[in-house]
Amino acid sequence: MNPILDLFASSPMKPMQTHMLKVQECVGKLPEFFDAVIAQDWDQVDTLQKLIRSIENEADELKKELRLHLPNGLFMPVGRTDLLALLSSQDKIANKAKDIAGLITGRKMIIPPGICEDMKGYLSRSIDASLQASKAIQQLDELLESGFKGREVKIAEEMVLKLDEIENDADVIQIKIRRKLFELEESLPAVNVIFLYKVIDWVGDLADLSQQVGARLELLLAR
Repeated sequence: MNPILDLFASSPMKPMQTHMLKVQECVGKLPEFFDAVIAQDWDQVDTLQKLIRSIENEADELKKELRLHLPNGLFMPVGRTDLLALLSSQDKIANKAKDIAGLITGRKMIIPPGICEDMKGYLSRSIDASLQASKAIQQLDELLESGFKGREVKIAEEMVLKLDEIENDADVIQIKIRRKLFELEESLPAVNVIFLYKVIDWVGDLADLSQQVGARLELLLAR
């Protein structure tokens, strides 16, 4: 049988959870990737970039299969359109991880020593956001079983609130890094600075997109 259909047979929420776990696997490779970038180990950078791209492709395949086989009339208090919107939000996180790795690898970007540690902390906090989003999505089974009410809803709501806090932390760190990069601008090639700001923004997008997953989950709870 098709593995997606097998998942639907066990739970209509399982494919969503499986996809989000694959998204988190993709994002979870970024710290090792950034370590290689900082060490300017370009062979390792290239290897990890290809791995991230491969995992993102796997997430894409899961997304396509899920869209293809998601029934129109699931017997649960969740609409097909809402689930597809949630799926799209999840998928954007993996896409952004792939974009970050692709841009840095393609340009062999060197992160200035003055912001390396801050970048690692910033990336870590942004990944915390995607991890928190993944944890929230793993509650879908319990939410379904409870009919989207009761204690399980409270737990999911608290997870989403925590996700908002993490995203805010990432915003604060981003401001700090941008200020430090501003102070270094005169000592760096202008083109490099432009792309460094882009990478900083995209790392922040990981947290923003994770927060959007939480917002989509909130909509499910509200309906």
